[in-house]
Amino acid sequence: MLSPRRAVATAAFCLIVLYLIFSSHSSSPAPAPAPIPIVKPGTSDAPDTQPETHQDNGHKANAEQPPPPSSDETAIQRIRKPVEKQQPMMDMSQLSLYDKLTYQFPYDVESKFPAYIWQTWKRNPQDPKFEFGDQEQSWTDQHPGFVHEVITDDVAVHFLRLLYASVPQVLEAYAALPLPVLKADFFRYLILLARGGIYSDIDTYAIRSALDWVPGRIPRSSIGLVIGIEADPDRPDWKDWYSRRIQFCQWTIQAKPGHPVLRDVVVRITEETLKRKKSGQLGRVVDAGVVEFTGPAVWTDVIFDYFNDPRYFDMEQSAGAIDWRNFTGMEASRKVGDVIVLPITGFSPGVGQMGAKDIDDPTAFVKHEFQGTWKPEELRHIGEIQEGKTDGEAR
Repeated sequence: MLSPRRAVATAAFCLIVLYLIFSSHSSSPAPAPAPIPIVKPGTSDAPDTQPETHQDNGHKANAEQPPPPSSDETAIQRIRKPVEKQQPMMDMSQLSLYDKLTYQFPYDVESKFPAYIWQTWKRNPQDPKFEFGDQEQSWTDQHPGFVHEVITDDVAVHFLRLLYASVPQVLEAYAALPLPVLKADFFRYLILLARGGIYSDIDTYAIRSALDWVPGRIPRSSIGLVIGIEADPDRPDWKDWYSRRIQFCQWTIQAKPGHPVLRDVVVRITEETLKRKKSGQLGRVVDAGVVEFTGPAVWTDVIFDYFNDPRYFDMEQSAGAIDWRNFTGMEASRKVGDVIVLPITGFSPGVGQMGAKDIDDPTAFVKHEFQGTWKPEELRHIGEIQEGKTDGEAR
């Protein structure tokens, strides 16, 4: 048994040790905060991945022309904090819709493309009446290891409520859309903004894996969106047949979650929907107006606006605005900032016009079937084809 004197000495020794431990911890300098990186989504070491700019004489740009020296080097993305696994809670009630989506779905260009394949249809593949078994199976065959989901219309409502519970304007707009094709269009942007991956219409075959879509010379850590050309009508009367001189397709899109293009298109559709709802004009939308409302026309406009947005690109040092001239007649992929644009053969092979090659070409990646009823010689307005012969009307 310890004597009183030894007990006091032991206690004093313990107190001294504890004091030294705590004092050493408190005196050590705090680690310096990690610097906020400035990300350049268009920067690449490869000399042939620079974005093209249109020629002053109006001639077509092509893959062999040397790119302007400063366009891609000056493409910048707004300074942003690194994506954190857990973000601090904040009051979003005073934020704009754009800022709410930015907070809810942050964008990290250096992240990997999520291994998701999203499709939507009124029936799931287990239904005996499911019409697109071969097309749906082609995506699974070409992408082993990917999560492949066919979201039915009924499930989509609940899925979006889960993803966008903190952004009620988006849910209100989705519920208010009067046509199934409008909801199908809106769904593709919403699911890619929130989760990323690949969206493709249910009547589309996967010819080659998405791992082959981006040229090997381009690091995937420098891109966040992969798109293809739907129409490139090099004819004087193109306005009688198409919505835009160059039109980007939206039946197949690959993206990383939170990409600014997806954010912008969701904002535009949401605000326009709620505006029409308030004015009582929403119920007057007919098939002919879908292409401008939610279809490839608004999708194309948003992409070109992004290419010329001073928030992401230094336009003062650019050789000029990026428009249809940069993409007409192109036969090789082009990189603009953090976006890869595939030539028309990529997502629209076998159309027999506008320079598109056949489906056996190595640059053909998907084949959109238009339910098997579309013929090149019967081509009408792209919007009429999309709303009249694809999954939208069949719903």
